[in-house]
Amino acid sequence: MERVVQFTGPRQVEVAEHGSAPLPAGHLRVRTRYSGISAGTELTAYRGTNPYLTRTWDAEARIFRDGAAGIEYPVAGWGYSEVGEVTEVSPELVGTPGMPVTGDLVWGIWGHRSEGIVPAERMVGHTLPAGLEPLAGAFARVGAIAYNAILAADIHLGEHVAVFGQGVIGLLTTRLAQLNGARVTAVDALDGRLATAREYGARHTLNARTDTVAESIRTATGGAGADVAIEISGVYPALHEAVRSVTVGGRVVASGFYQGDGAGLRLGDEFHHNRVQLICSQIGGVPPQLAGRWTVERLQQTFLSLVAEGQVDVKSLVSHVVPVAEAADAYVLLDETPADALQVVLEF
Repeated sequence: MERVVQFTGPRQVEVAEHGSAPLPAGHLRVRTRYSGISAGTELTAYRGTNPYLTRTWDAEARIFRDGAAGIEYPVAGWGYSEVGEVTEVSPELVGTPGMPVTGDLVWGIWGHRSEGIVPAERMVGHTLPAGLEPLAGAFARVGAIAYNAILAADIHLGEHVAVFGQGVIGLLTTRLAQLNGARVTAVDALDGRLATAREYGARHTLNARTDTVAESIRTATGGAGADVAIEISGVYPALHEAVRSVTVGGRVVASGFYQGDGAGLRLGDEFHHNRVQLICSQIGGVPPQLAGRWTVERLQQTFLSLVAEGQVDVKSLVSHVVPVAEAADAYVLLDETPADALQVVLEF
């Protein structure tokens, strides 16, 4: 039987069981080992705030339309950070160059389910790098999100970069910015995460609750402000503080998944007077100016290569490995006591 994690309503989680489906042509069957929970995007579906639950995304027009929900409860198999073992390959695919074979460990997106039936073209090049622990494969997507924000930030050697939010993706962003030559200031409301940010390369840390963040960043940069701020928490007041923190003509990369109206964001203040550039980074694509060389696939593969080379540590970010039968407890942990967790991974 296949086990699937599903949301049956806001803050309601169950693990359902279904019969295993036959393997269609052109597909692989993968037995899941680990599946990482996204504490950002995924919790919007868990809490009931995701825009797809109230509006419909028109993919052709690239606009949300009111009147009907794009998805409805139960929401089954949400998740985008999986790693598992190939157990079956559609016969006509056997021998295809680059195609995973039975027994290979692969990473990809098939949701919180014990078994994934995945189109083969999505798995080419997704064999886990040699020597990499299976658990690390669950970071391919979140690492790519952080990497994408770094590309959008267009960081130059020696520039001052403020990273707002030091959850899993924020910590990876801090590390990648430091590898890219930035002098990083990490901002978060939790002292424990700021301590981890220092281990990941931040030169300075600021507590969003107790420090005057924008003023402190301007003081540390001789009054100028940061060259770039990357906002990764998805909180509007943090986005506003990021805007306040950058220099005249500075760049703010908005990489969080913001929910509801923009309370706390005042675009008539520093944004207007300092002519701040506001850039959206979203994993559906790479920065347009890099689209000729970079793809989302390259982001994911390059990030895992950095992990395999020891440039980026992901193992220490895993705070909890939870049996899938206890998935409901995992979401309560992330929702109610986020200070007690970083990356929560479901084990199948």
